[in-house]
Amino acid sequence: MPTGLSWNLRMRIRLLAVVLVFSSAAMADQQPDPRRQPGGLITMFAPEQHDLYDGHYVLSANRIYMVGGLNDPAGWDHIDNEARTVKPVSGTVDIDVNDLTNTGRFEARLKIPEGDLVLAIEKFNEFSSCQNGGIVGFLHEHGTDSGCGDNNWPKTFVYLAGWGFGHATLNGKPLYQNYEMHFMVTQGIRDRKTLRVNYPMADKKQPAGEVNPATQQVDFYIRSPEQNPKNRPSREVFLHFFGMEVTWK
Repeated sequence: MPTGLSWNLRMRIRLLAVVLVFSSAAMADQQPDPRRQPGGLITMFAPEQHDLYDGHYVLSANRIYMVGGLNDPAGWDHIDNEARTVKPVSGTVDIDVNDLTNTGRFEARLKIPEGDLVLAIEKFNEFSSCQNGGIVGFLHEHGTDSGCGDNNWPKTFVYLAGWGFGHATLNGKPLYQNYEMHFMVTQGIRDRKTLRVNYPMADKKQPAGEVNPATQQVDFYIRSPEQNPKNRPSREVFLHFFGMEVTWK
């Protein structure tokens, strides 16, 4: 302790040291959840802490890729982190939703080998508590310790996500009806050049997920209620797309 300091100042310094020790211990013991991740160096306010937050998100996406196809055989990997069956398709994705009211529109209009495919969410729905009624902005999802979602993808910060029920049409005719749908706008899960997902990362050194926060992407899928344990994920139908260019409006 430096000489010449008053007794009160010395006591304050000691008290501050004790507080810092206990604060560090508390952070170390903190359990991760979708909004708080131990070890993070940046703290930010949640959307609902802002007086001007209106919950309204308007986005579009381009440079769309399809994982697999419409009639893949049993045993297909529709996550395809290796990007072995990924192929580009033309089209756009439009998102106009409000997470305060859990309402809005998600629509993808795509040109696939079989023709014109349209995917749309009809009703947003919460399937687990972290989904906040069906639409939520600003949370962590996926990985092994995010507190939300499965571990098919690495943990990532999600700028916006939606879950619900929707339909697909092909060349103007019904293809899927009342299937579960999901979209998420995330940090860069896939490599911007190879489109591969480096997960799990063999030489991982940092506590954050295996993503590139310098890029953004959108993933979306439609899946059947019928199960097929041979597939990954284990659904009879799991039609998966992602877009590598996201525009906020």
